[in-house]
Amino acid sequence: LLEQEGNHVVFAAPSFHPPELCRINEDQKVALDLDPYVKKLLNARRRVVLVNNILQNAQERLRRLNHSVAKETARRRAMLDSGVYPPGSPSK
Repeated sequence: LLEQEGNHVVFAAPSFHPPELCRINEDQKVALDLDPYVKKLLNARRRVVLVNNILQNAQERLRRLNHSVAKETARRRAMLDSGVYPPGSPSK
């Protein structure tokens, strides 16, 4: 499941309780060893959380970079509009 939280996408996994799986397994007529499946699910969840953290960090860096670019663009535009040029730059 994916949920949007502000500008971030959050992976909302349903709560996962191995004891509940054991109870379900006991209620079934065919006995299955669920441990390997539980381990696979936990490893998959760990990897999803890791990738989500990486993506959130990259998104935050891009947001800061975009803010810096917008700030610099506004500064340069204001400088061009006022006719003041920094030393060493070509004049109009």
